[in-house]
Amino acid sequence: MASTAPDSAPALPVPQLPLGEAFVLLQTTVERLRSDQGCPWDRQQTPASLIPYLLEEVYEVIESIEANDSQGLKEELGDLLLHIVFQSRIAEEQRQFTLAESIQAVVAKLIRRHPHVFGDVLLQDTTAIRQRWETAKQREKGRASLLDGVPRTLPALTRARRMQEKAASVGFDWPDIAPVWAKVEEELGELRDAQAAADPEAIAEEFGDVLFSLVNLGRFLHLSAEDTLRQAIAKFETRFRGIEQELARRGRRLEEASLEEMDAIWNHLRQQDHAKRLPL
Repeated sequence: MASTAPDSAPALPVPQLPLGEAFVLLQTTVERLRSDQGCPWDRQQTPASLIPYLLEEVYEVIESIEANDSQGLKEELGDLLLHIVFQSRIAEEQRQFTLAESIQAVVAKLIRRHPHVFGDVLLQDTTAIRQRWETAKQREKGRASLLDGVPRTLPALTRARRMQEKAASVGFDWPDIAPVWAKVEEELGELRDAQAAADPEAIAEEFGDVLFSLVNLGRFLHLSAEDTLRQAIAKFETRFRGIEQELARRGRRLEEASLEEMDAIWNHLRQQDHAKRLPL
């Protein structure tokens, strides 16, 4: 949890405790922070006020996974676990539910939705397993639509992927990747037509359709549009910083350089990246 204190206490050695004891230690530490003798900032927090910090921790977990940083992942998972314990502590103070009840509920759900593991249902095909899970989830939650429950606050690319996955789980999907490619090309053609017609509303709609079709193509290629776009952004950032550094080495600033000069540096950096990926 973030602290606004100018000075931090010295780091204490972390004892190597069994899992149960370590978890109880985290719970009691959070209880102390929320108590009258605890931290004023922590006492002021509400479930809603913690949302920005919770989202930040989730993305830091993702960054550690993508960077294959096991030490960073260890730390970030701890920070994420802190938020789970913190949220459940507030709920318990308000007599809504306890963390134990939350844990028991998810264990019961896992057992209920995996009858092929904990029961006598014979299922090995992952598609059938996924379909059974989605159908059970819809029935248990009393949802009118299979698409209900996909959070509207998800990043748009991720939400598009989840919508497509849910529809695919009941057979509403292309049989193979060929028509998916055709759909992408169709949507690109419609975007070009809208642009040629100078129709702003149609351009916006068709651009969205292109993005949705590319998310679907990524799904068939077993790629996450969200993840690959983040990787592309990181690559752009690295190369653009490279342009800045090369210009600085030449004693020049960005605003002094021509597009041709910057483009030449970009292409050189691009060639270097490609050379690194070639087998020796």
